[in-house]
Amino acid sequence: MPAQDLNDPKALARQLKTKSKTAQRLLQDYTLYGKEEEEQKLKVDKMVADNGDEYELRNARKILDESNRMIKDSETRLGNAVQELRGLVVRVRSSKEVAQNDELNDELIHAEEALEAASL
Repeated sequence: MPAQDLNDPKALARQLKTKSKTAQRLLQDYTLYGKEEEEQKLKVDKMVADNGDEYELRNARKILDESNRMIKDSETRLGNAVQELRGLVVRVRSSKEVAQNDELNDELIHAEEALEAASL
């Protein structure tokens, strides 16, 4: 973040909002991929138990593997987003602009809530 942005409450509020929304979206992605992985695992287990068609079983396992890769990828992206947001929150907290600007203060609260929710 450029130095002049530390003195611009609107720019700080905008950055906090953007990074908070990013963390929330990535948390949602991570959660959905986890659910998808659980459902696919149950499907594969049922196919194995029922001696399902080998071709369909192979495809179901490929989908399960892809879900696992997406979980790892979304976890990494979420971790990076949380780290960036945490750094911005620390910088904003140390700025004297927070106490003087209601919008910035509100965005800071939302950012801290997003951090709390996204901490894995």
